[in-house]
Amino acid sequence: MILAVTGGTGFVGSHLLPLAVAQGYSVRALARRPQPPQPGVAWIAGDLAEPGALCEGVDAVVHIAGTINARDRAGFDAGNVAGTASIVAAARAAGVRRFVHVSSLAAREPGLSDYGASKAAAEDVMRTAGLDAAIVRPPGVYGPGDRETLPVFQMVARGLAVLPGPGRFSLIEVGDLAAVLLRVAASDRHGLAEVDDGHGGYSHAELALAIGDALGRRPRLLPLSTGVLRLGAGVATAVAKLRREMPKLSRDRARYLAHPDWTADPTLALPSAIRGEAVPLADGLARTVAWYRAQGWLAPARL
Repeated sequence: MILAVTGGTGFVGSHLLPLAVAQGYSVRALARRPQPPQPGVAWIAGDLAEPGALCEGVDAVVHIAGTINARDRAGFDAGNVAGTASIVAAARAAGVRRFVHVSSLAAREPGLSDYGASKAAAEDVMRTAGLDAAIVRPPGVYGPGDRETLPVFQMVARGLAVLPGPGRFSLIEVGDLAAVLLRVAASDRHGLAEVDDGHGGYSHAELALAIGDALGRRPRLLPLSTGVLRLGAGVATAVAKLRREMPKLSRDRARYLAHPDWTADPTLALPSAIRGEAVPLADGLARTVAWYRAQGWLAPARL
């Protein structure tokens, strides 16, 4: 089976490519810049707007690439909506029918954030694409190589855990997600699915304590009210604007964090044969901490 992949140089894609090759796939991966040779992977020069020959002669497309940080709705739409439409058009032109689109649980609440609105709009593109398409909504994804969650690990390593509200959320380890996406691509599953690690959801305190266990630290828990969280986002956004930077805590991000329920919907779960065996949180966090420490992103364990 020949697989076309977008986002192969990103966090999830960097785990999916070697796994796909190990499972016997031939992979064509889109890249904007030259990449080092990788066994079993043919790098295709292009981007979401101009995917070039990415889809020619392939059996399926796994569309992972997207925009997770942008200054405004137009920036999110350019990467997530127009980018998805472009890859869909390339697949249709090449006669590819099987298409796996990686969305986000944020698409359930498009009114909360520009990111969520753009992911919901991208799902609408997929629903009208006329392809044999599966839409997969992951929750929070963590694991070796993740820069988005790294600040949480660094905070807990310093002995503190700020808890942004009482909500609950699902998680999935990145290698687990990569394996699920490959099984979906090889199946006849279509329509919408939400995936997680099978736990049913965590509170912010539960995750902080689990990270503390992986680090060998017991963090002090500091709950924040929604009002304080939004105030902090306003200050961070104003400071970032003055510095012409992206805010570390945007207003959109604050609304997202304060939402009470980001757990995967069990009625949208994949069949167990496709879902496979989930990576337990403790194991996934231990691997993540070990990788961070090996890269020098976290201080070594205390003796």
